[in-house]
Amino acid sequence: FGIRALLVVTVTLSPLPAWAQGENDVTVEDLYPPLWDLAPGNLLDFPVKDNKIVISAWNYQDRLGVYKSLLSASAKYFDAFGPQNSGNILWGLPVQHGWQFRTGRLADPSGVTSCGYENGELLCQSVRSWWSCMNYYLSIIPFLGAVEAGLFGQLPYEIEILPPEEQKDDFCYSVKDCWSRMPKLMDDWKAFFEVNNFLKIFLEIIPKYYLSSFKLDDALGLMWKAHTASIAYALPKFHDSLKYLSDPEANFGEDWADAVDFIAATHFSTDLLTTNDFQVFLPQRMLVEGDVLPPISDFSPEQNTVLVSLRALHKVNKITGGFLLKIWQKAMSTEAGRRIGRELIESLPSS
Repeated sequence: FGIRALLVVTVTLSPLPAWAQGENDVTVEDLYPPLWDLAPGNLLDFPVKDNKIVISAWNYQDRLGVYKSLLSASAKYFDAFGPQNSGNILWGLPVQHGWQFRTGRLADPSGVTSCGYENGELLCQSVRSWWSCMNYYLSIIPFLGAVEAGLFGQLPYEIEILPPEEQKDDFCYSVKDCWSRMPKLMDDWKAFFEVNNFLKIFLEIIPKYYLSSFKLDDALGLMWKAHTASIAYALPKFHDSLKYLSDPEANFGEDWADAVDFIAATHFSTDLLTTNDFQVFLPQRMLVEGDVLPPISDFSPEQNTVLVSLRALHKVNKITGGFLLKIWQKAMSTEAGRRIGRELIESLPSS
């Protein structure tokens, strides 16, 4: 049963081949997170105060600006993998965050404030949102790791991240502060960006046609290592925030976090197109009390299958004490194994 659940979830979370997608499924505008064009495109587009670049991490547009800066600064490392930076594996982070914003997952789930709501402060990200808090460790922490790694070169100002109104001790607000609180996590993200700097030097002296797939696999391995480390660090910290969510949504959040470990083991690509294809199968609204699986009537068959599969995968992995994940990671421990894993994810929908 556990292996079957694992196969089901890899099928349902995989991107459909191009021929299987409807013509109207995705438009060019849909590829980018909501309000992407309005986000700051450069670090110097953020406000500067007291010789510090000031970033409001609890404003959706500012977090998008952090992602936009990361993508822009790292574009030169991924130009061989797709036009207009579409092959950049950092796209998975802002595209996922855009899905969270679009589906209302960044708003105040307690209803105490108007943070994140259209009739209130639409761009506000609530510190009571489990999704928003988890994403802090997949946006601000990678960003500060990149700053430390020298991705942005020599900046004329220090970086200051503004704190939330509550739970201030759950976050860090500068490179120095984050290094003192979570050195291992910062080191994982710094390592990813430092290796990409090395790869750029390599590519400048070796023609692109000599570039082999294992170079991208190396980058994906380091990115996923840091990604899963961020989730593992944040999960216990924000467990209490799940109380603001409905039981179905809280279960989905925990299931999602667990599934990332399985996807990460394959070094699954997180470029722009693949991530968008992936998200077709995620629920396009918050789950509420009364949403009982299966099926939820206003979800597609694929979305229902994903939710059922994620729940089963999480339960089996928990019952086995994480043994299911260990088996999968063992199978994915070589490049050949990972290639088979990715091929399985990509090919099974059409079989």
